[in-house]
Amino acid sequence: MSMTMTEIHGTCAAAFEPVRIHFADNFKNDLEIGASFSVIHKGELVVDLWAGDADETGATPWQHDTLANVWSTTKGVAAICIALLVDRGQLSYDDAVSTHWPEFAVHGKGGITVAQMLSHQAGLSGLREPTTLEDCYNHDLMAQRLAAQEPLWEPTTRSGYHAFTYGYLAGELVKRITGKTIGTFLQDEIGKPHGIDFFIGLPLSEEPRVAPLTEAKDMQPLAGTTEVQALTFTNPAIAQTAPNDRAWRAAEIPAAGGFGSASALAKLYALLEDSTAPDRKAIIKRETMDALRTVRIENEDLILGVPVRWGSGMAMNGFEMYGPNPQTFGHTGWGGSFGCLDPEAGVSIGYVLNKMGAAVVGDPRSMGLVAATFACL
Repeated sequence: MSMTMTEIHGTCAAAFEPVRIHFADNFKNDLEIGASFSVIHKGELVVDLWAGDADETGATPWQHDTLANVWSTTKGVAAICIALLVDRGQLSYDDAVSTHWPEFAVHGKGGITVAQMLSHQAGLSGLREPTTLEDCYNHDLMAQRLAAQEPLWEPTTRSGYHAFTYGYLAGELVKRITGKTIGTFLQDEIGKPHGIDFFIGLPLSEEPRVAPLTEAKDMQPLAGTTEVQALTFTNPAIAQTAPNDRAWRAAEIPAAGGFGSASALAKLYALLEDSTAPDRKAIIKRETMDALRTVRIENEDLILGVPVRWGSGMAMNGFEMYGPNPQTFGHTGWGGSFGCLDPEAGVSIGYVLNKMGAAVVGDPRSMGLVAATFACL
């Protein structure tokens, strides 16, 4: 256990003091190296905390604008980009994917809808063709392979977490409709207009702000025992520290390669609902937000092996992962980061870190911070 007290920086409204205490305890108990945590309640930034070090050496303190790779928390950001297109009438969740991406229709995939694809029902959780990490940096190659592939199980019968492939499927839809990569679309339509400090495809100029990830020594294994699980998680197998390489950071990996701060995630999710958005003006209509969180499938996931409720690219709340409201939605990343929105409570939350947690589902740090937050309401 750490003998020195880590200084906690930032702001915390008096009513949320238990959250600051819990955040500090995570450092006191050696659960963190560096991290940030932000909460917006009814349009007000009530918690905006950061602490610790941006790297293991302790040479670089974590700052308010330190960026970290958030793994699958990126999937929620990609889902928000799609929701913006739905809101503008350029796309419908009920559209067949092949309407916008004709090559996708082969091998019986022609009827798969956008909502089904985004809720991990397309049967494309992994590639059969041997795939390298370098291949994963090539969006066009990955999208072509997925479009051409026969599904690994009968589409729409089960969900199977598309851990890495989700991003190429969502990204290709954005590209087909807008002509822009999803990283460019994110910056042009959300990041720059609304001051959201989040990137899919990190510009070289932002490199000095990135906190490298540190491995969890006792990481729960990702790959299960089935062939589909092995294809999903080991073709290719990706190291916990892969995001520390410039090649990863520069690539647009919309399932796992996003970089952002906690406040960026809290602000991004706040934009989806009038009660949390600045000036009470959400970037999408209420019916679009409700469609985004409509449960598209509820089952035991083929890949994760746990009960899930998938929305349109969003994880619907379970195990009180995002507080008490089952209608709360968001996305969590490998290692513990997450972003979420409870529209009914008017609460959005973001959490990023550089010390990978060992749990594949339900990181105790994020669960504890969420519980502390909702206890203050």
